[in-house]
Amino acid sequence: MQHAASAAELAAVVDKIRHAGLTEHVSCGTERTIVGAVGDERRLTPDLFERMPGVERAIHVVKPYRIVSRESHPDNTVVKVRGIPIGGETIQVIAGPCSVETQAQMHASAAAVSAAGCRLMRGGAFKPRTSPYAFQGLGVTGLAYLQAAARPLQLPIVTELMDVRMLDTFLEYDVDVIQIGARNMQNFDLLKEVGRVNKPVILKRGLSATLSEWLMAAEYIAAGGNHNIIFCERGIRTFETAYRNVLDVTAIPVLKRETHLPVLVDPSHAGGKAWLVPALSLAAIAAGADGLLVETHPTPSEAWCDADQALTPEELLALMASVRAVAEAIGRRV
Repeated sequence: MQHAASAAELAAVVDKIRHAGLTEHVSCGTERTIVGAVGDERRLTPDLFERMPGVERAIHVVKPYRIVSRESHPDNTVVKVRGIPIGGETIQVIAGPCSVETQAQMHASAAAVSAAGCRLMRGGAFKPRTSPYAFQGLGVTGLAYLQAAARPLQLPIVTELMDVRMLDTFLEYDVDVIQIGARNMQNFDLLKEVGRVNKPVILKRGLSATLSEWLMAAEYIAAGGNHNIIFCERGIRTFETAYRNVLDVTAIPVLKRETHLPVLVDPSHAGGKAWLVPALSLAAIAAGADGLLVETHPTPSEAWCDADQALTPEELLALMASVRAVAEAIGRRV
């Protein structure tokens, strides 16, 4: 309340709190009087109070993202993908090409991913592209190629869902982890639908999304009943043009403080260049990330999408060795 708020103005605030079915807690200090609303504060919003006479400021004390917050679940959550833990002590590296191109390319990619020691495989069957004339992915055929390459090597697959109408198809092809890309982070209808299925979901951060917006997007999924959510920082858009995006390393420890859910980092989309991927990867692991989402291709120069940022099989092997060393240094393992 304002310093000069009258008793009548204070009483009006208390009446509004009670009318909403909550109880009040009034704390009178020498300079300010603070009124707390005790109960389900989701029935109230700050704007209901801020224009009332005598009110100086109204804020939510409890975080609006309840299910995904660490307040509601103090211990770290480990999301299991066919028995493979994401979160906890083990760091997972999910690798594979940006886009599914041919069956031969996918078999070669799966062999490289497995040989490097990665335990999950990525691949884009549906591709969100800035230009409508760029390669958009093979669609359902790409899902078939991805599964045919990954299954014999016991590699669970991660692929991006762009359209809610394709969710049943993803379930039919038994996609192990559904990825929600940066451009769809606030596609709320899509978030609601993946919240109704029992599949792990990787939720990438939007290009200009705040951490609060990202957490609230995850809350949409969790509110639907699916708590198997994995965050993925993939770089944010700033004024800098020397590289593709700015990897927000600071977001990793902040997010780990705010939520109990696992946090991955995509260094490939952040840097946009293969030579940047090792440095960004090691920084992410040192900062507390639970894993990486890395692009690799048998022959990057021939890739149909994001050729500049894809690692060769040899580069992926070298990256895994470096990641393993950093993980051991901080008391974790790969």
